[in-house]
Amino acid sequence: MRKNQQGFTLIELVVVITILGILAAFAIPRFASLDSAARISATSAMVGTLRSASALAHAQYLVAGNAPATVIMEGTTISLTNGYPDATATGIQAAIQDPSGFTPAISGTTLTYTKTGAATPATCIATYTAATAVNVAPVIEVATLAADTVGC
Repeated sequence: MRKNQQGFTLIELVVVITILGILAAFAIPRFASLDSAARISATSAMVGTLRSASALAHAQYLVAGNAPATVIMEGTTISLTNGYPDATATGIQAAIQDPSGFTPAISGTTLTYTKTGAATPATCIATYTAATAVNVAPVIEVATLAADTVGC
């Protein structure tokens, strides 16, 4: 009588491990480049967040009339300059409420959000520059365009 074979032979295991190694050699570099694309997308999303928060605060400013110095968004007082959130912790930073994954830095009338984890942080920045005149929208930019994204 012949016994039934159970398990795998050594050759079968070596073949499977070799195939997995070849697949990993091609797949890992593809997944490694996804983290940069994710940081670029997150920075672009932060720009959208800044634009939305700024537009909502400006809409409340217009509805309130009498050129208020502050508006209240979801229970948070937002300080304004020229009808838009100013570039401070009580302005646009308070309006967006949750800058997770970004490091804010204020310099005069400009607030920058740098994406955490970027190889070259200067290439992964969302910038908010406060409005310079009444009813003139703030300048909101992203520094992840084209060639700038290499270290993002």
